[in-house]
Amino acid sequence: MRLGQTLLAATLVAAPALGAATTTAKAAERGIELGDLNRQADPCSDFYEFANGTWRSSNPIPPSMVRWSRRWQAGEQAKEKLKGILDEVSQRKDWNKGSDEQLIADHYGACMDETAVEALGTRPLQPLLTKIDSLKDLAAVQRMIGTLHLMQVNVPFGLLAESDLKEPTRVIAHLYASGLGLPDRDYYFKSEPRFVEAREKYRAHVARMFQLAGASEADAKQASDAVFAMETELAEDSLDLVAQRDPSNLDHPTTFAALKKLAPAFDWAGYFRSAGVKPADLNVMEPRFLQEFDRQLRETPLARWRTYLKWQVLRSAAPELSRAFVEEDFAFNQQYLGGAKEMKPRWKLCVDSTDALLGEALGKKYAERYFPPEAKARMQVMVKDLLAAMKDSIGGLDWMGPETKTQALEKLSTFNPKIGYPDKWKNYGSVRVDRAQHWQNVVAGRQFNVRDGLQTIGKPVDRDRWGMTPPTSNAYYNPLLNEIVFPAGILQSPAFSMEANDAVNYGAIGVVIGHEISHGFDDQGARFDAKGRLKNWWADADLKAFSERGQCVVSQFDGYAIEPGVHHNGKLVLGESIGDLAGAKIAYLALQKAMKRTPVPVVDGFTPEQQFFIAWGQFRGDAIRPETQRLMVQSDPHPTGRYRVVGPLSNLQEFQKAFACKKGTPMVRPAEQRCEVW
Repeated sequence: MRLGQTLLAATLVAAPALGAATTTAKAAERGIELGDLNRQADPCSDFYEFANGTWRSSNPIPPSMVRWSRRWQAGEQAKEKLKGILDEVSQRKDWNKGSDEQLIADHYGACMDETAVEALGTRPLQPLLTKIDSLKDLAAVQRMIGTLHLMQVNVPFGLLAESDLKEPTRVIAHLYASGLGLPDRDYYFKSEPRFVEAREKYRAHVARMFQLAGASEADAKQASDAVFAMETELAEDSLDLVAQRDPSNLDHPTTFAALKKLAPAFDWAGYFRSAGVKPADLNVMEPRFLQEFDRQLRETPLARWRTYLKWQVLRSAAPELSRAFVEEDFAFNQQYLGGAKEMKPRWKLCVDSTDALLGEALGKKYAERYFPPEAKARMQVMVKDLLAAMKDSIGGLDWMGPETKTQALEKLSTFNPKIGYPDKWKNYGSVRVDRAQHWQNVVAGRQFNVRDGLQTIGKPVDRDRWGMTPPTSNAYYNPLLNEIVFPAGILQSPAFSMEANDAVNYGAIGVVIGHEISHGFDDQGARFDAKGRLKNWWADADLKAFSERGQCVVSQFDGYAIEPGVHHNGKLVLGESIGDLAGAKIAYLALQKAMKRTPVPVVDGFTPEQQFFIAWGQFRGDAIRPETQRLMVQSDPHPTGRYRVVGPLSNLQEFQKAFACKKGTPMVRPAEQRCEVW
């Protein structure tokens, strides 16, 4: 979210055709998905189509999904596993109060009681909306902002508990820009027709939500105009997503006294008191935004503040309310922006809600059933191989001097891998969950999670905490803790399987491991040292050489269009693209280490090296709806699925050797354009 080979290589070079030979059924089952391949496609021309073209043509994107591949299919199947757990525990209503079983059973049960949710409509939300309507002065607005923050309605700014960027052993408060309803600031300003249309659709969406909450058509239109005007003003002083990629743009250590001078109209002492946080030194991530917030407090009419806050409550609560709200939220966010054709069934929404609010209570049961100790042990071996391969790669760099290498290797040696699930589980016993009160359960879960984070402020960092729940099908790198984290949810087929051979596992989850490792050395991670401090550890010449290699990746991805006039932003996807490029390279090197221990057989004529690259194409080769692709190139730091496959591999000579690709073919970038970072 980064040799035993000579005979195999010789066999590969001599092979006139791919998949010409045969092997045993058992070996085929342990290898790549042969039926997914489009053997009519030339791997040297379009490896994305070759690796999984047949699977995609036979498995169109389901109406409720915006992306589809074996990986996304596995993610939906994981929800079915979670549903099985929740259905089972929900059969009983006599669990001990505050136990994991009682909490997840009653939260899920209340969510699934759609009849009760429908009958209540907006009534569960009405006390809060009424309270917002009754705000009489600026002091009341400020108190309401604090109340909403504790409900995860982070407007117009947010409060985050995170390590100090300069001293990551301690947790401090970070204030960040928030409060926009469109995907990012540029949606408010860009003049291309798709952005103009998005603004019109958004304003209509806001108006419809107000109507559902009881406003007349005229009042809803007026409310929408007020919301959009206020959000546009806030967006103008927000950093764009590329600027946010530079950690120094978000590092503004501030004393509490200086904070009060930066935004004097806000009662910061009262705000921190209501949050249960002792005022102290903190970090203001976007000072200009906070100054705009201060101006809004002083100059924006009270009526507009009430309207804006009501909208943010409606927007946050909509997925948990009656069907009319759920459908309207879906129509704009998933259907219009994402391209989904229909809503997911209610049970999937309720599984997601339970995971989001009580993730470690649910995740503990998931890990017990679906991530055995032997799987964790095998992952630990793979991580060890990948770290060793990265060490070899750093040691062999010809563009990095010895002093910087020493620093890089020191950082690598301090990496902390977390696999599967936490060693120390969260205790949710203080959360009050009632099977008859879905919205109140959501509020209780949100408040618990907010306070669970805020209570860490001012304390030494707790390295046992996780930033994802165990069932999550994803992974991450945290530069402040220098940790790579792989939840059990991603450690399932097709990413990882105890039955798969090493070529497949190293080509799928192995590249993901390498990807996350390399995040410690991408354009962001390279700014943090071995202790997680935002600190330059590079010699000037080495940093210049590193930046030039990064610019190569920027230029490559700037050239990838998803449709005429709409192309990737190389600067936005730089970190993830460095991760894929380095991840594929070091996972390939790690596979060589693994094959010294356990040789990988040829499968249907495909060598281990070919299987490795095919596994990446089959894991990462997502089909993505056009609407989602447009959204991604504007606001997602990840490239689209096609370019996550062909982009990094077209730079790798190991890939070109594996498939005997000739100079001039699309999967062989010209030598002068070939990118290599790590």
